[in-house]
Amino acid sequence: MSRAPLKRVYKELPVWIVEDHHDVVSHIYRAIASRHLPLKNIKMVHLDSHPDLLIPVNMSADTVFDKEKLLSELSIENWIMPMVYAGHVSCVAWLHPYWAQQIREGEHKMTVGRDSSTTTIRVTSTDNYFLSDGLYVCEEQLENSKTLQLNVVKVNPVNPSHVSLTERKTVMNTERCFAKRPRTEASAAGEGSSTQPLSATTDALQPAEGSSIKEKQGRNGTDARDDDEGDEGSTSYVVNSVLSFLSETDPYILDIDLDFFSCKNPFKELYTQEEYTILKELYNFRGPSLNADQEELDDCVDRRIRQLEDLEAAFADLLEDDGEETVTRWASNPGMASLAQLVSSLKARNPCPDYEMVHQAGLTCDSVELPHHISTDEEIDRLISAVQLFLKHLPTPTLVTMSRSSLDEYCPLEQVDSLQSRVVAILEGLYGSLDLHKDYENSSTETQNCQPQAS
Repeated sequence: MSRAPLKRVYKELPVWIVEDHHDVVSHIYRAIASRHLPLKNIKMVHLDSHPDLLIPVNMSADTVFDKEKLLSELSIENWIMPMVYAGHVSCVAWLHPYWAQQIREGEHKMTVGRDSSTTTIRVTSTDNYFLSDGLYVCEEQLENSKTLQLNVVKVNPVNPSHVSLTERKTVMNTERCFAKRPRTEASAAGEGSSTQPLSATTDALQPAEGSSIKEKQGRNGTDARDDDEGDEGSTSYVVNSVLSFLSETDPYILDIDLDFFSCKNPFKELYTQEEYTILKELYNFRGPSLNADQEELDDCVDRRIRQLEDLEAAFADLLEDDGEETVTRWASNPGMASLAQLVSSLKARNPCPDYEMVHQAGLTCDSVELPHHISTDEEIDRLISAVQLFLKHLPTPTLVTMSRSSLDEYCPLEQVDSLQSRVVAILEGLYGSLDLHKDYENSSTETQNCQPQAS
């Protein structure tokens, strides 16, 4: 009787740092091949201002079984779902800052499979995030289906306040929680592991802009999980949400995009406010009613697909010829009257607009804009502390992947190096000596002129 291959354990926790987020996939696949991660049902804790849960619209589902072809077709917004369809990833916790609200908060269960009519990968979620890209189909239409559990979890920055001596000792000594948790070989042997003391903060909530959230102090200096009674965005809320599907012994990926701490919408700097308003009008997504039946959902997706195909065709046409006749012809289509005004404005600033980039920008203007929040140093401090707090209460990851997202300007270039250093310092404090790989240094010369992509 054959036995399953034994799981291997890294001597030091590997941390792979890439520039473009989808480049982490090759490192994940390498960990699967080396048996450090299982072949199936991997869990992922994903810190990002963007879900990255879209699907390559026209990619054949069978592409996931051709590694090199798959890696060549992935992009920053769509690298997770192909791994779900391939059976590798089954649970994702998207941990997001308060300014990122592309998918509704809470638990989502959905099916990801091969659309029998188009042979592409599609999903059964009716959240607008998927509907607005035309990615929804009913479950009966899917083949080779896989189930995805998605937990959308808000992380609030901590709020500075005076902390009692007891509370401080509790925060600084939470490494005791790890005594019975799986570690790398090095940390299990006690090599180079030292938890860094947290600054004088509590886990009281920092309200999102324009909101009012009641702050709560820790009760009798007890575990930080309990100091806010589970308010949305708090440490206990984050930890409980993740541990609802992640056990103490589960291998998992900790994935961090540095734009989690400070995030730009790079398209806002490419276009004027007037042009951006027109793009939102042209690409506006009209979703279904709250209790839509199957027919309404199908009509919604069909309508959206036709809308996006028409817009893509229009801008491809304009790339070849943006003369008055071409503009007038496309502007006569229903819902596209403002196209003439947009082209006029673009050409006033640049005689040869990049219409492909204009279309990419438009794809980000559906029901919810791309997040745009350049954090102050103080906000970054509070988010860094929040991440340090909840990671103390999670098991040690098997693998850490990190994306800089700076050359396409989703993470502000002037902040990214500092953010990277601070996050690496947190990981070292929690997990001991790291096996650090700065993969982005090998490819940086090839990507100096990269342009923003829709995320």
